Amino acid sequence: MTVSLEQLRRCHVAVDLGAARTRVYVKGAGLVVDEPSVAAVNTRTGALIAVGTFAERMTGRTPDYIRVVRPVSGGTVVDIDMAQRMLRHLLGEKLRRALRRKPRLRAAACTPHDADPLAQRAAVETMVGLGARRVELVDTLIAAAVGCGLPVEQPTATMIMVCGAAATQVAVLSLGSIVTAQRIPVGGEAIDHAVVQHLRHAHELMLPSQAVRPLQLALHGNGITDEGPASTLIHGRDVATGLARSVHVDTAAVRDAIHTPLTAVLDGIGKVLRDCPPDLVADLTDRGIMMVGGSALLPGLDQMLRDATGMPVAIAERPDVCAVLGLGAMLEGKVAPMVLNPLTG
Repeated sequence: MTVSLEQLRRCHVAVDLGAARTRVYVKGAGLVVDEPSVAAVNTRTGALIAVGTFAERMTGRTPDYIRVVRPVSGGTVVDIDMAQRMLRHLLGEKLRRALRRKPRLRAAACTPHDADPLAQRAAVETMVGLGARRVELVDTLIAAAVGCGLPVEQPTATMIMVCGAAATQVAVLSLGSIVTAQRIPVGGEAIDHAVVQHLRHAHELMLPSQAVRPLQLALHGNGITDEGPASTLIHGRDVATGLARSVHVDTAAVRDAIHTPLTAVLDGIGKVLRDCPPDLVADLTDRGIMMVGGSALLPGLDQMLRDATGMPVAIAERPDVCAVLGLGAMLEGKVAPMVLNPLTG
């Protein structure tokens, strides 16, 4: 961990700016914001119309002069000004006033593994726009591992898999640091896209909106597993006529379409294990893989990983908020570093 726990204890607020959702943890108050990373803007006046859940519901349903934007893509801030405005509105005036009263506001933020300097700079600038005088950056993998209760500071191997909207990150941790890690550009959005493309090519059906989770529609009733229903009714728009149409979709075919992008995730896990020292791999045979992130709840994904790796696979209790809760635990001083006494000759 590049940032010391002592530095994080001095921070007042922690932010996890994800491609799908934005979460804010305030020291002493807990998790105060958990909203979609979406904003709606009036292109004529530049005014911000809505943020969060309401803005997400507007996706695909707006007139020409209203544009729905996502200032965060792939875990990286791509529009700093819009990200600052979105965060200010999500926090609310009352909470912003409370934060402004801090003499030297310090903030902590999650960044994806191996984020380039520009991405780190964008995260820092976004926090500075909220009034932070100092910003500490923490790797999402370490924050998520702390948030789901893994013994990160111990000299034993722990393997974590962060299933995000835009990417999947896999790492082996030991002694509070990342031993080896991989960032695979396949996440929940890629899986949704695979389902959308399958419905378009196999049934000539378009789903009504990007805001509707096509995965949840297509896999209703745990359809990705073999024990799920044989078919699922999907409502959408006919590609040729543009009229509304409903079709019965074979869930086995949807399952095959979903497994195609997930092969890249399996390759990434294999590379992490190959690069890992043998002693740590031996630890992992008992501990297995801990899955966190919103896409970890995809039905049947944990079983697929068990079959592919032969290791135990567990899903965190609250997988979607593990990263920000881990940051919050470090802010509150709940994580104690392991003390190593140097040998004296």
